[in-house]
Amino acid sequence: MAIEIKVPSPGESIIEVQLANWLVEDGSFVEKDQDIAEIDSDKATLSIAAEESGTIHFKASAGDTIDVGAVIATIDVDASAPQGEKESKSDSEKMAVKEEKTNKAVEETKKQPKTAEKIVDSEGKASQEQKLKLSPLARKLMEKENISEQELMDFFKHYRVDTKDISFFKENKDKHEVTPSTQFLVQNSWGGARDEERKKMSMLRKKLSQRLVSVKNETAMLTTFNEVNMTPIIEIRKKYKEVFKEQHGIGLGFMSFFTKAVTEALHLFPQVNAQIDGDEIVYYDYADISIAVSGPKGLVVPVVRNAETMSLAAIERKIKELAVKARDNKLSLDEMTGGTFTITNGGVFGSMLSTPIINPPQSAILGMHNIVERPIAVDGKVEIHPIMYVALSYDHRIIDGRESVSFLVKVKELLENPVKMMFGSKDPIEVLLEL
Repeated sequence: MAIEIKVPSPGESIIEVQLANWLVEDGSFVEKDQDIAEIDSDKATLSIAAEESGTIHFKASAGDTIDVGAVIATIDVDASAPQGEKESKSDSEKMAVKEEKTNKAVEETKKQPKTAEKIVDSEGKASQEQKLKLSPLARKLMEKENISEQELMDFFKHYRVDTKDISFFKENKDKHEVTPSTQFLVQNSWGGARDEERKKMSMLRKKLSQRLVSVKNETAMLTTFNEVNMTPIIEIRKKYKEVFKEQHGIGLGFMSFFTKAVTEALHLFPQVNAQIDGDEIVYYDYADISIAVSGPKGLVVPVVRNAETMSLAAIERKIKELAVKARDNKLSLDEMTGGTFTITNGGVFGSMLSTPIINPPQSAILGMHNIVERPIAVDGKVEIHPIMYVALSYDHRIIDGRESVSFLVKVKELLENPVKMMFGSKDPIEVLLEL
């Protein structure tokens, strides 16, 4: 008897998904509750598990766009597991963990720049080993067939050269003369070839592009800028980072300071935390802060809920938890739903200044940038300080210029005087004097 594996609904209003990839081989034996495929919706990547044990047969290919409820595979439950494939659960879990670590190591290796490696010849002299010049299509085929560059090079080292190879060399050697400039291209596997590769856009990327275009067309977006002297926060981090990590088990970053400053400023300027719903404006008495995170398949924006009630340590722990889930494609729909205000940090990639695009249906977004030492005037003197430019993009339909500029100035003020964050953005002396 065969059972059908259908695409589950990832969430309300989602009618189609993309089959991201198969986690098993067609015709292989799968165990009950084993993850067999991953699907991409316009919000998240989800796994599909086998409902019963048996032999699986695919009805769709990776990359296909499929309606929710459609059949993507069948499982022959009458089939028995091949000899030697039955393992204890503990052994299977160990192998899965080992495989995951290996895959991550391979991915990290792929990210490293491809430089020429030094080898020692028979005379003991160091020489440069040439990397193979591979076209994108050839590299893709090698990955599919699990063939490494080293295996190819080892094969050709032991390949017997005959007269036809010599003739081919004589006919083509002048066409591929290696000059100093082409030597660089050969070593970096770039240039010369005319291949091209097409990849289907993921559901997440398609939805993201649609949302960004709609924001530009449907909102009156405007951006205001300011600069923040990061010296006070940097000094706090230097002084307390070790004891903070020992006490809370998490590093002290910049994002927690910015999140806390934003929540205090939102309390003073509720328009920035509001949203338009038809003919009404919805005001929130809480701050659910969306944190833009770059995931493997694109930008995702998980939410730190009720950030206004959280300490810096709690914010740091939550952001790390969400970032790890984003990296591993484990974010749930609930973790990416909602949000009243967004913070994005282009500075981690080296951005000096940008105009971030609003995350609908929110009305504003704060953009952080890189920190650079710049000369500024302090008490009538020129001093060098670590400065970050910040940008606030906002919907002018709901937020006036006065509120937007005042909000960003308040964020700047809190960041440059972090002690105020402890007293609801008020001056500590004023709190002490009950002013």
